[in-house]
Amino acid sequence: MPLAPDLEAWLRLSLTQGLGSESFRKLLSAFGGPEQILGASRTSLTVVVSGKIADAILDGQLHGDPAAVETWLADTNNHVVTLADTEYPQALLQTADPPPLIYVKGRVELLNQPAIAVVGSRNATAQGKLTAESFATALSNAGLCVVSGLALGIDAAAHRGGLAGLASTIAIVGTGLDKVYPARNRELAHAIAEKGAIISEFALGTPPLAANFPRRNRLISGMTRGCLVVEAALSSGSLITARIANELGKDVFAIPGSIHSTLSKGCHVLIKQGAKLVDDAADILGELRLPVPASARAGDVTATAKHPLLAHMAYDPCDIDTLAGRAGLPVHEVSAALIELELGGAVAGLPGGLWQRIS
Repeated sequence: MPLAPDLEAWLRLSLTQGLGSESFRKLLSAFGGPEQILGASRTSLTVVVSGKIADAILDGQLHGDPAAVETWLADTNNHVVTLADTEYPQALLQTADPPPLIYVKGRVELLNQPAIAVVGSRNATAQGKLTAESFATALSNAGLCVVSGLALGIDAAAHRGGLAGLASTIAIVGTGLDKVYPARNRELAHAIAEKGAIISEFALGTPPLAANFPRRNRLISGMTRGCLVVEAALSSGSLITARIANELGKDVFAIPGSIHSTLSKGCHVLIKQGAKLVDDAADILGELRLPVPASARAGDVTATAKHPLLAHMAYDPCDIDTLAGRAGLPVHEVSAALIELELGGAVAGLPGGLWQRIS
């Protein structure tokens, strides 16, 4: 089916060389709609934008192909949502730089559901991923759609947790929606597209450029009521998401960790700066004045988690020799016990022959 004239006009302007979202919005304010912009004279356009951009609009200088979008939209699970559409995320209208249009794969009805960001390190620990997934499931079951960036580590765990809950999950990405990045999350992306939604402001074909991800982060913050950071080094991009959320007046939450872990330092800095320290999902729901279901509180430990060797394990990584010394056991007995505990989900093996206790 051919594109409707108004949608084609939105796409042509969004794909115009050199026309950014701010100038696009200024043109909309001046002319009323995309079709009126495309029908305007150069003289009228240059009152709002530069002559170079006006020429690009009038000459049809595009960095993408609207026909490719038409083909993409043949899949009924794919959508283009513009500022003029009721499905457009209303929370983004309260931000400084809402994109004039977004590409959506999946359930557009999720775009205006109450939501929370859950973000953190790509190089997360086993404990961090388990924590992110369990928090996300509890928050999703409490009615908050879990929003993250489809990165490896904490983001992926958050999406899995959101999918396991009632309110599902939204992935906001820094590429065109005809690409999956990183490729290792392809299966997860397909599950999100089926049961949740994937969003991008970038045109089809856009590769994973470094500059795209801070822009993605502003949408993660903008669409959500608050931001939870699970694990983050001081250089983590998730701290950008948290900073933007704070600037927007939204709640920032952080999970503390070991003072010896580099992946806890970002969270500790956020807490020092005023982020709310949380150790279960009920803390977040209470701050947001939402009902707290029983599933949002910590449950009883399993039989595996009561194994006597765990009394000698902290949550910091530890090698087998050190653990054997603490427990007063032969190394081979400790090694066998660790395998049993790993199968039970109580510990995880780390690179370098280290082991870490997890919840």
